[in-house]
Amino acid sequence: MKKLILTLIAALGFVAGAQAAEGGIAWDKAPVKTNDQASLQNGAKLFVNYCLSCHSAAFMRYNRLKDIGLTDQEIKDNLLFTTDKVGETMKAAIDPRQAKDWFGGNPPDLTVIARSRAGSGGSGADYLYTFLRTFYRDETKPTGWNNLAFPSVGMPHALWQLQGERRAVFEEHDVHGKKTQVFKGWEQVSPGAMTPVQYDQAVGDLVNYLQWMGEPAQNSRIRIGVGVLLFLGVFIVIAWRLNAAFWKDVK
Repeated sequence: MKKLILTLIAALGFVAGAQAAEGGIAWDKAPVKTNDQASLQNGAKLFVNYCLSCHSAAFMRYNRLKDIGLTDQEIKDNLLFTTDKVGETMKAAIDPRQAKDWFGGNPPDLTVIARSRAGSGGSGADYLYTFLRTFYRDETKPTGWNNLAFPSVGMPHALWQLQGERRAVFEEHDVHGKKTQVFKGWEQVSPGAMTPVQYDQAVGDLVNYLQWMGEPAQNSRIRIGVGVLLFLGVFIVIAWRLNAAFWKDVK
């Protein structure tokens, strides 16, 4: 048993070392709260304005946004492109052939992106929250951008006008005889439309929406689950007292 435990610890250490060697960073905890309708509505607005131009959400219909407090008219006025209808799915505005020419492939569908990106570093929401906040200028890349959470990513920084342009500052360290670039901090090249605090909050809202979009019924599921547990708790008490009443005269 002791040997098995030591083997598992060594394996975990190997995985962590491999992630560090690949340039991975620790993921920040995403401020996900899928019952916060104001946050979800702002996240939906950011998604439509900044993500839907390239990424689809092919398994999500606009009218499902009524679950986060929006009316059909609000959806039509604020979130629909002119050719879309409330009952249609969220389709990307970009032509797939153009996307392949520009990015080397079609951008992935984002309907369940928050559920599919979970890993040893945390939930999928944690990954997305970290990813969207760690873009930096890198002229050596085709898009002019790079990312700490996803080094050499083929995606440009869609939210750069909100965050501004930044450069990552690295220091060269000698680790076991191998020169390694270690991230030290950020250098702001030009300001964005938002302060850093406002940008982090906006990304939190966007990630909150992506988390909700992956399973719109999750809040109902949680409420039903809590109700079932409360019912079972009350039923157990009743059954316990009935059992005591039935057997009180039996010796």
